[in-house]
Amino acid sequence: MASTNYEPRIAIVYASVTGNTKAVAEILQKICLSKELEVELWPVTDFQPAELLRYDAVLVGTYTWGSGEIPKEMHGLFEAFESPNRTGLVTAVFGTGDSFFAEFCGAVDRFRDMLFVQTELAATLKIELTPQEADIIRCEKLIASVTKRLPAFPRYMGGYNQ
Repeated sequence: MASTNYEPRIAIVYASVTGNTKAVAEILQKICLSKELEVELWPVTDFQPAELLRYDAVLVGTYTWGSGEIPKEMHGLFEAFESPNRTGLVTAVFGTGDSFFAEFCGAVDRFRDMLFVQTELAATLKIELTPQEADIIRCEKLIASVTKRLPAFPRYMGGYNQ
C-alpha cells in the first residue's frame, strides 16, 4: 500500500473593520499552526476567488454591515462559493458582532445558509465583539469540526496553547 504525504491546505479569508474579526482569524490560524496544519491567512481584499480551488478547507470570517448585510468587499467571495463544483470543499464561517443590533452577525447567517447548500459546511461561530479567553475553546471546536471533515486527516485531539 502506497503511503501519501497528504497535507490538507486551509485558507482563512476574512474582512474586518474594527479588528475583532481579524483577531478571531488570527486565533484560528494559531490553532491550525499548533496542529501542524498548512494554513494561510488572507484579508479578503488580497484573496482571489479563483484561489478557492487550491484549498481543501476555507474558513470565512466576516463582520456584518447595516441591517445584517454582507459587507461589500465580501460579495466576490460569496459569489465564488455559489459557483458549481464546490461540493467537496470543507468550509466554516465565523464573525463578530454586537448583539445590540436586531440581526446579530447577520452576514455570518447569510454565508452559513449559502455554504450549507454549496459546500461541506463544518461549523459556524459568532462572537460578541472582541474575542475573549472563553472564545478560544469555541475556536478550537471550529477547527476540530473542520479537520474531522477533511479526507484522510487524523482526528483533531488536544487543546490549543497560546
